[in-house]
Amino acid sequence: MLNDSCSHKPKLLATGIAPLGIIAIGIVPMGIIAIGVVPMGVLSVGAVGMGLISVAVVNMGVLTAGITTMGVAWAGMVGMGPIRIDPSRWSIAQVKTESTMFSTKELAQKKAIQMGCSGAHAMGAEWMPCASMDEYVKAYAKSNHIH
Repeated sequence: MLNDSCSHKPKLLATGIAPLGIIAIGIVPMGIIAIGVVPMGVLSVGAVGMGLISVAVVNMGVLTAGITTMGVAWAGMVGMGPIRIDPSRWSIAQVKTESTMFSTKELAQKKAIQMGCSGAHAMGAEWMPCASMDEYVKAYAKSNHIH
């Protein structure tokens, strides 16, 4: 028989290693709003996020934004899903963004040289510049002055 101290009911605000709450903040938080290293929730914000709406470096969800992202609608450098959201449309300045996904390996290799790397790697049915995703992220950050 479980007593109240071992209850798995979520708290309103939970913090810690693996907190479960309506609002959860911690290492692996789970809740309606989850903020942390590996958050899981309806709204997830963190390094590796999973949720209905997820904003993270690497994330999965229905609406996602980040560097590597998978979702029904997504915005990021690399992603998978039927609807790609163009972040430049959100900007008042309307900065033109250039695609880094190419239909041929040769086109991706040409872009790689412009970015300061070499080679190309497959991403689904398309090609991306640089020999690996790790090299691409470094070259992208350097060419766009992201530190």
